[in-house]
Amino acid sequence: MIFDTHSHYTDEQFDSDLDELLTSINKNGVTEIITCGTDIESSKACITLAEKYPFIYAAIGYHPEELTRVDVDINALKGLLHEKVVAIGEIGLDYYWNKENKEKQKQGFIAQLNLAKEINLPVIIHDREAHGDTLEILKQHKPSGVLHCFSGSCEMAQEVLKLGMYIGVGGVATFKNAKCLPEVISLLPLERLLLETDAPYLAPVPFRGKRNDSSLIPYIAERIGDIKGISAEKVLKTARENAYRLFLEKN
Repeated sequence: MIFDTHSHYTDEQFDSDLDELLTSINKNGVTEIITCGTDIESSKACITLAEKYPFIYAAIGYHPEELTRVDVDINALKGLLHEKVVAIGEIGLDYYWNKENKEKQKQGFIAQLNLAKEINLPVIIHDREAHGDTLEILKQHKPSGVLHCFSGSCEMAQEVLKLGMYIGVGGVATFKNAKCLPEVISLLPLERLLLETDAPYLAPVPFRGKRNDSSLIPYIAERIGDIKGISAEKVLKTARENAYRLFLEKN
């Protein structure tokens, strides 16, 4: 019952054994995976993976880190639309790595939000140390989608929920230095939770520092269950239903 709503299986860390890993991953309970693009080339690679494996879906978009070297090309993204493309992502703002091009990031973010609305797809949003600007743009554009790897405050989480959006939780939930994430999880309605890995990054404890993959999501579900006082199985089941509702049920 594992639906991994955010991964990067086109990352070079999977180059040596990708087919072996994906061929066997269903045996570990993984039923659906979304692999996310960060630019045009990686988005194309995500679609290729989705065409090869029936349980994999693709998200296409420009990650904010990529906007230091390229401009968002909306027509190029439109050219990638495909039946296995279920979201525009990973898009958003990143002021941790890039503080010098904030306006360019905002423009690229908004352009991709507008595209998502035009073609009726949800968005997968990256927000790192850009909470204020991210929330302001979301309030203006009101997209359908998820804030992946949520790192904001409880107050921000409440505002995101008011917009009808989902909150993505991954391996960071198991980290001792997760700051206010446990409190966010405790107030988060289960019906607004999505599970994710960000594979190959952010592996949960006890695998922290190692390569992450979708089969490790039960460790995240266990931690969420502990916080909310429910079973990991209920977390997995509800999160999968949520992911289906957002990404796979056609309006």
